[in-house]
Formats: sequence, structure tokens, C-alpha cells
Amino acid sequence: MDQAVSTEPVGAELLREAFRSFGTATAALEQSYRALQDKVEQLDLELSDRNEALRLNLLKNEAVCGELQAILESLSTGVLVADQQGKIHRCNRATTVLLGIGPEKILGHELQSFLEEQGLEVHQPSWPCPTDYPLVTKTGALITMSRTLAHRDGGQAVGTVILLHDITDLHRLEERLHRRDRLASMGEMVGRIAHEIRNPLGSVELFASMLRQDLEQDPTLRSYTEHISFAVQAMDRLLSNLLTYTRPAKPKKAWHAVDGLVSDSLTLAAHALNRSRVTMAVDLDKAPPNLWCDGMQMRQVLVNLILNAVEAMPDGGCVTISASEQRRSLQDQPVVHLAVRDTGIGIEPAHLSRMFDPFFTTREDGTGLGLAIVHALVEGHEGRVDVESELNRGTIVTIVLPQDNRALSLQARRRMRRADERQESRTC
Repeated sequence: MDQAVSTEPVGAELLREAFRSFGTATAALEQSYRALQDKVEQLDLELSDRNEALRLNLLKNEAVCGELQAILESLSTGVLVADQQGKIHRCNRATTVLLGIGPEKILGHELQSFLEEQGLEVHQPSWPCPTDYPLVTKTGALITMSRTLAHRDGGQAVGTVILLHDITDLHRLEERLHRRDRLASMGEMVGRIAHEIRNPLGSVELFASMLRQDLEQDPTLRSYTEHISFAVQAMDRLLSNLLTYTRPAKPKKAWHAVDGLVSDSLTLAAHALNRSRVTMAVDLDKAPPNLWCDGMQMRQVLVNLILNAVEAMPDGGCVTISASEQRRSLQDQPVVHLAVRDTGIGIEPAHLSRMFDPFFTTREDGTGLGLAIVHALVEGHEGRVDVESELNRGTIVTIVLPQDNRALSLQARRRMRRADERQESRTC
């Protein structure tokens, strides 16, 4: 029996085999695509997480930069930052205040030439240590200056940092402490001398009065004893002023209206004002502050300052008395500023540090005790005396007196009690 012969074409088998291979390849490609898609989704998630981390890190860095910038701007120390080429590319607000110029005149300048233009060149090779002596800026501020190199974490230098330390207030405080020590030692010596002189002076006055009684019948000789008594009384007044300076009475503090103190002081100084070509001006706050002080002593302080101001204007001028209450922040104890300004001849810079010394005076007829007594009385009130003067432009003497917080509370309670009493009276 003959074998059956297949009638199917050979090409059909090859076609089926090709379809099977294509199906297998397609399945493999689909599986690879799904795996690649899963991988892409995973990468998208990882990328999204990393983008979020980068965003948070960027926000954190921006917050840190903003905080650092705020800290830099709040510093009282001036900061100048220069790059490796020596160009200034950053400065803070304190720098512009100390130098008296805006940032547009600082940024982009070459550091060394800029310092020389500002008169801050340093001729000693001690940097990065601070300068051992104060430098004076064009605004009159006293500063010390230090230079350091800025480094990256790896230690590579990336620029220069200049620090300008404002020591103006520190210098003034040192001057006040030196003045207090000097005046304390001088006061102790002067007090002892005053007592030693006053004892025999009393005997001179006693014998002069006895001699005056014995010479009642001789007017010529009696006049001599009267001259002796007059001289003794003048010397006794001088010694009394000395003792007031050396051992001022403890202030008996109470509340006093500033406008009343000023008015009383002008009345007491009227004899000098009427003889001069000086005009008076009073500049008080709309609500003049009350002052916690010894009224008698504060009138003496104001009178002495007014008389000094008048004597500083031999050709006439204007004396202005001003008063204001100030505080730097709500937490700070309030202080009252009493200022006496004149338009007179001013004070020599070399004399400013000695103007509160007893017996120091530039006038031929002066005793040099007026300002010394002012200083002693203000110190007794735990205050301070500040002086600003410019030759041929005038002088400002400012008395800064603290307001006692307990006294302020007492005053507030008294106001409330008076308000309650007025309310009760109206109700009745």
C-alpha cells in the first residue's frame, strides 16, 4: 500500500514557526516592557522623593540663609566680606552706620583701597589680631578693626572678613569711670582740707566780731573788721560748696514736675539772665515727664548749668532747656533727659575730660566748682552727665536720670486712687 503524500505546502509550516517565534518574542518584549515600566515607576517614585528632599533641603538652606542674614544685620559689629580677588561683596547695616555711607558705595570696591579711603588703613603687621588702638571713622565713632581669612570646610581660603568693633560707648564708660575715680580721690583730699580750714576760720570770725564790738567808737577801724567778716563769709561759702561737692546730702526723692523745676530754676537764675543779652527757650514734651528726684538738688543742678551757659555767651545767644522721657525698649528702665544747650564759644577738646574737676575753670573770675557740684549731685541720683561741644557752635550738657520702677508703680497707684476718688465724688 502506497504511503500518503502531504499536500500542505512547506511554506505554511515555516509561517507557523515564524508566528510562534514572533509570539514568544512578543511575550518576552511585553514582559520586559512591564518590568521596564515597573522600574520607571520605581525611579519616578525615587526621583519624586529625592526632589522633595531637595526641595525641603533648599527651603531649610533658604531659612538658614535668611536667619544668618538677619543675625548679620542685627550685629552691632560692622562686617565686610571680600572675595579672593579682594573685592567687597557683602556688608551689614552696622558697617554703613559706622562709616556713614550706603552699601552702594561699599560693594564692589577693592578692600584695601576702600579702607585707606575711609582712613582705616593699619600700619602694623599684627593682623589677624585686632588693632591695639582705636581708630576714628569719618562719623566720629571709635572702632577697633580685625581681619580674618574665610575658609571652606576643606581649609581652602575663599576670602577675607573685616570686623569693625564699635567701642564708642565703652570708651565713654571708661572715661566716666576714670573721672569718677579721679574725682573721688580729689574729693577726699578737698574735704579734709576744707575741714582743716573751716576750724580756724570760725575763730577768725569770732575774734573779728568781738573786735567790731570794741571798736564801735572808731568807724575807720570798725570798717576793717567788717572787711574781715565779709572775706571770712565768702571763704565759708566757698568751703560750703566744697563740702557739697565732696559729701553731697543724700537725695530726698519725691515726684516733681519737670516744667515746675525748669520754671523755678529760671527764676533763681534771673539775676544773671537779666544782665545778659541771652534769650531763653524751653522745649518740653507735650506731656512733660515727672521726675523722681530731690527737688532742691535738681534746681541747683539746673541753675548751675544755666549760669555756665550764660557765661559761655558773652556776646549774647540762646539757651534752650529741653526734657524728654526715653527708653530703648519696653523692658528697659525709663530715663529722663534734661538738656541745657547754648550757642556760645564751646569747649576746647583738651578741656572736656577736665571740666568736672574741682577748681578747673577757663574764666578768670570762676571758682571751678559749679560743674563739679553738678556732677556730684547727678551721681548721687545714680545718673550721668553727657557733654557735647563744638568750638564756636555751642555746648549741650545732658543730665540722664533713671526713673525708679518702684516709684513709677507708686505714682501709678496714686493716679488710680485719685481717679477713683474723683469718680466717687461725682457719684455722690
